[in-house]
Amino acid sequence: MKRILIALAVLLSVQVADAQTKSPDAAKKAVAAAEAAAENPKKAAKVATWVKLASSYMDAYNAPAGSAWVGASKQELQLLMGGQQPLAVENVELGGEALVKETYADKDFYFNGGGQLVLIDVTKPVVENALAKAIDAYKKAYEVDVKKSKIKDITGGLEIVARKYMDEAMNAYTFGDLAKASELFEAAADASAIEPLAKNDTTALYNAGYTAWAVGNNERAKGIFEKCLAIGYYYEGGEVYAKLGDIYTKLGDAKKGAATLEEGFVKFPQSQSILIGLINYYISSGENTDRLFSLIDEAKKNEPNNASLYYVEGNIYKELKQIDKAVEKYMMCAQINPEYEYGFIGAGVMYYELAIELQEKASNELDDKKWMELNKQFEEALKNALNPFESAFNLTKDESLKVSIAEYLKNIYYRFISNGPEFEEGYKKYNDIVASR
Repeated sequence: MKRILIALAVLLSVQVADAQTKSPDAAKKAVAAAEAAAENPKKAAKVATWVKLASSYMDAYNAPAGSAWVGASKQELQLLMGGQQPLAVENVELGGEALVKETYADKDFYFNGGGQLVLIDVTKPVVENALAKAIDAYKKAYEVDVKKSKIKDITGGLEIVARKYMDEAMNAYTFGDLAKASELFEAAADASAIEPLAKNDTTALYNAGYTAWAVGNNERAKGIFEKCLAIGYYYEGGEVYAKLGDIYTKLGDAKKGAATLEEGFVKFPQSQSILIGLINYYISSGENTDRLFSLIDEAKKNEPNNASLYYVEGNIYKELKQIDKAVEKYMMCAQINPEYEYGFIGAGVMYYELAIELQEKASNELDDKKWMELNKQFEEALKNALNPFESAFNLTKDESLKVSIAEYLKNIYYRFISNGPEFEEGYKKYNDIVASR
């Protein structure tokens, strides 16, 4: 999940200490005064009245956290809070990270092992649904602003609301409440789309769809991902197509799921998610998998010198367990483009994964003869991975990729280290490379 959900750590808005943050009582009084002004017919006709009302809601929203900000140290917060002590302190785990939770009357602070504040959770808001109310006020401000004199203020205000919704969504995600996170991510996207801001926040929209999909709310996820396609947003490698294909199938429309995957495959032929979805469809439906190769052939007509298309073709044969044909296509990559290393990588990974599969089968085999045969096949597959990985290592100019390939080679050479000095030397060479990074 962490790999798919977009830039979770980056999405948290940077908060800084604000000397003008109102106390909860002061913020509550300011909201009451601003609401009273908005109910006055004369004042309600003025854009400033609604901007002030929206601002008062935002002040109320921020009040419980006070001047605290994500990234502050415990020492800094103690100074800002005048030495106020928490009601309770406990060790907790969120998202696999050990944190210290400090409980106050209206909020909880979460600190990492270094004593840095990483999350603020308001437990007693000054005004319920303050963000939604602020949006309504900004909408009204835009409506009465005939001269468009406060466009900058309204736009800036909506941006802040959207960012706060994103923070709330991140909090919900961190707490493991993905259903709530989905709603809040969508609220962030909706806030950004409001006039006069009128922005498509594709990050928030995709995350709303992803979290809905992750908890099995397929109808909701379908609608959100369809919005993504409507605005031309596909996420990395066309992942939106992969998710929609899966969702349509789960909702009982496998044909539409396959059509969606095929559409995505045309745009993103290297997407492993789309490819596996298509393969699973053709295998489970009993339809002819030749359709996959027809799609590849169409792509080749448009890009005959695109080595990656042969790599994708190799991946198809790999998933279909046709090892020899997969190797043939992987090796053709270098013939098409001598500088393309991924064909060699594909072959190496395929043999390596096959070796792991055979090793697992051998570990569960009680018959000695069958065990010996499986172990023999395991060693052959592992050795077959050596040359492709070596070729890829020598070919690639990507240093990070070299290290990844070296990790595979180190493991293979170590397995055969007792077979001769060449294996011991190979292990030492690639182990040094991995260790130096």
